[in-house]
Amino acid sequence: MVDVDSALRASAYSGKKKPRDGNREERKSTTLEPFEPASHASKEKADALSMWLVIIFGLVVALMMRYYFMPTLEKTEQALWLLPVLLIFTLKPLHKAIIPSNYYDLYTRGNWFRAGFLYLFTWLALSFAIVNPPLADIAPPHVADGIDIEYTEGIAGYSWDNSVYDLSINQDSIEVILGLAVRDNLDVKDSNISVIITQKGQTDPLVSLQGIVQNQIEVSQQFDNVSQWNRGLWTNQLSNRVSDNPEVAPNVLDYGMAWNLGNLGPGEYTISVEMHEEGAPWSTGKNFWSQDYTLLISQVA
Repeated sequence: MVDVDSALRASAYSGKKKPRDGNREERKSTTLEPFEPASHASKEKADALSMWLVIIFGLVVALMMRYYFMPTLEKTEQALWLLPVLLIFTLKPLHKAIIPSNYYDLYTRGNWFRAGFLYLFTWLALSFAIVNPPLADIAPPHVADGIDIEYTEGIAGYSWDNSVYDLSINQDSIEVILGLAVRDNLDVKDSNISVIITQKGQTDPLVSLQGIVQNQIEVSQQFDNVSQWNRGLWTNQLSNRVSDNPEVAPNVLDYGMAWNLGNLGPGEYTISVEMHEEGAPWSTGKNFWSQDYTLLISQVA
């Protein structure tokens, strides 16, 4: 039997472990701290002032980079993102210079952490908005998905890797229709394009085209008349159906262009493509892009 006095003593010491140094642990107070409306209102006002200061600072940095710094460059440079990111260290001095001292003294480490993230997100969001259409266009037109050859009899195999198109034929020569598609983020038809197709060892080009994309009606119709591209072929194992979806122009807004190169035999062919458009805000005033592709035709037994 346990008497009441022993039970009370046991419950008083249960769950309490004496520290090694012999000192008793201090009991944590369970009383709530008094709520002070004036102090809380001051902290809220200080946070609001910090928020708007950071948003305005991010806007100013984005506008300065877009309208004063980017026009001095010819292309994308590392400083375009490194300089704004480094400006995050100016947030604390900026607050101290602008925010009244009675509010500035209320800021803690949490405030600087939140201010840094708010500044980065504000600058990034505004930068994306003012360097893309319709406010600006910094991306040049380009070939959508490389080159391709129309599927026809006599083709034994093909491969596409790193701008090189390998075509194997089982005849002395085959009719080659070569195609590509132009892509741009604003208006692809206003782009200027230059395409020169030459055979290695020959001086006269097979194709020499220059002009505005939308004026190349004949080559656009040639692209539309192609029934199947080699890279568009795939077989459905369930229905044994072959798709004619052209991988050369996977987007409906891509502007397709194709040329009939005539009967070609084994050899190496170079396709040089250059495109440019009037863009902003680079110092050159033009968005330029160029790429060389190689067509290798080999004969197999």
